[in-house]
Amino acid sequence: MALQTLADAFHDELRDILSAEKQLVKALPKMAKAASSEELRAGFEKHLEETKTQVERVEQAFEETGKAARAKTCEAMEGLLAEASSMMEEEADPEVMDAILIGCAQKVEHYEIATYGTLCTWAKQLGYKAAYKLLKANMAEEVATDEALTALSETVNAEAKA
Repeated sequence: MALQTLADAFHDELRDILSAEKQLVKALPKMAKAASSEELRAGFEKHLEETKTQVERVEQAFEETGKAARAKTCEAMEGLLAEASSMMEEEADPEVMDAILIGCAQKVEHYEIATYGTLCTWAKQLGYKAAYKLLKANMAEEVATDEALTALSETVNAEAKA
């Protein structure tokens, strides 16, 4: 696909984030299972439900492009999740694994925040008002998840340090 216009780039990036969110839907249950902290596990489970809704919002955002909601493999998310999967295979004390899981999750959140920020800027420029609103809602949830992970990390990291 030739990316000749900002609309082309927007559509391509929507395809990428759709893939990213779908990959995360598959990965979050594994991360929840690996967590020993009840609060962290609950956070992953809550974000799984949010992520399912985010997939639906991204699919809805395609409507203004006039093109089908079709994912394009997000290699960045593949890499982030491969790293998380590899880290979950490491032998670590439960508290240390929780700290590692938070770090891996925050890498994912930061990637998503950056992507949604770009998409929101482009949607606004292109006059895609509905897409902008949908994508902005996803970004707000990603920011809230990142902030919750940061807050939880203070307790988890102190436990891992001991």
